[in-house]
Amino acid sequence: MDDKKNFCGRMRREFLWQAGGGFAGTALAGMLGEPFFSNQANAADGESDWENPLAPKKSHFKAKAKNVIFLFMYGGPSHIDTFDYKPDMIGRDNQTVKVKTFGRGGHRNQGRIVEPRWKFKQYGESGKWVSSLFPNVAEHVDDIAFIHSMTADSPIHGSAMLQMNSGEIISGSPCLGSWVNYGLGTVNQNLPGFVVMLDKRGGPISGPKNWSAGYMPASYQATMLRSKGSPILDLQPRGVERGTQRKLLDTIQQYNREHMQDRGGNSDLAARIASYELAYKMQATAPEAVDLSQETAATKKMYGLEHKDAGYFGKQCLLARRMVERGVRFVQVYSGGNHNDANWDAHGDLKHNHDLHAMETDQPIAALIKDLKARGMFDETLIVWGGEFGRQPTAEYAKGTGRDHNAYGFTMFMAGGGIQGGVSVGKTDELGSRAIEDRFHVRRIHATILHQMGMDSNKLSYFFGGLDRRLVGVEGAKPIEQLIS
Repeated sequence: MDDKKNFCGRMRREFLWQAGGGFAGTALAGMLGEPFFSNQANAADGESDWENPLAPKKSHFKAKAKNVIFLFMYGGPSHIDTFDYKPDMIGRDNQTVKVKTFGRGGHRNQGRIVEPRWKFKQYGESGKWVSSLFPNVAEHVDDIAFIHSMTADSPIHGSAMLQMNSGEIISGSPCLGSWVNYGLGTVNQNLPGFVVMLDKRGGPISGPKNWSAGYMPASYQATMLRSKGSPILDLQPRGVERGTQRKLLDTIQQYNREHMQDRGGNSDLAARIASYELAYKMQATAPEAVDLSQETAATKKMYGLEHKDAGYFGKQCLLARRMVERGVRFVQVYSGGNHNDANWDAHGDLKHNHDLHAMETDQPIAALIKDLKARGMFDETLIVWGGEFGRQPTAEYAKGTGRDHNAYGFTMFMAGGGIQGGVSVGKTDELGSRAIEDRFHVRRIHATILHQMGMDSNKLSYFFGGLDRRLVGVEGAKPIEQLIS
């Protein structure tokens, strides 16, 4: 009788393991954790033990930041209407001037000045000039470092976004978040190491290429948090209760003990199983991480969750704080989606466009800074703000207030994570048409972010196509030392 029961038990376990061409066993094996992988799989060389690609790794030197939150203003916010004060433009509205510009309209040698539509005033001990578009962020200027002389290689959205995210103007390269996770791994093995949240109006023009792992393994690419419904798909197991799932796990663990100890390893299978393992762990962990009901009413109000304009981005910024609080290395939040006035791309009515997007983002950004400081997380969380480029000082069309793209000079800012607050570096000309002092290429921003995370951007490489590839390219790049405290 006992032999019959044991035989039936083995048959059931064999069925579970082999069902669906073995994929049932693959999925369930993903629940077993690192001990299973170390016993069953080898690395690609067939000899070394398999290692989780997202396991925590040592940094090149002591890091000042543990996490990054990149607030991406898709479309290109106008620097001269936000944080780069140009008093020489005041009173010169519609005046034609000689100025060289290059945007989607091509090269031009003159244009009609569009005077800033918002008033500027000074804030903080640093006396930083900020426009009325960002009254809440302005209250935190002494925590922020502004870079007013950013440059990029392309004035076209798709390629400029790719460069800001991956260092290259063509697709196929890993994005910044992928490099961070490749270099450092992830602290929390139950959550993704890299998370992206898109605008409610849709994704950017070049789409998933901006959060792709490129030529790296897919384990380094971003996990998308959705805007509606469950932030992450399939967090709740379908058709299988948690207790039943636990029993299945126990069954496979017993099968592993009895039958799998002598089987050879397979690195491809191990990598595939790793994705199942993360998915299973996320089912147990992610629901709590994205549950905003745990937040106080005061916190929700601070982020503007009930505000009809700021509520959506506020929710994303609050989720970003909850993600980094739980060990997620890199979080990117997009303001602006789709095309035209659905993002910061102000080709037509500048005031309507920027009033809308600043209203949506100003309160949440200020709340994120304030919240991180209150929780003692500001010094270890690096905030980055900016778009793919800025905007020109002159009108794009014969009529109207729209501005064309400007990759010759624009503004970004950084805060927290060992960045010195209350400083402004670099300078554009009197109209803001191009950087003229301490010009900083996009690569310098990337080098600074990696440096704050404890990595030397000139040493962090990935071998592909016969070359040691780097985020900062073969030219290399140094961090912006004036920003580092």
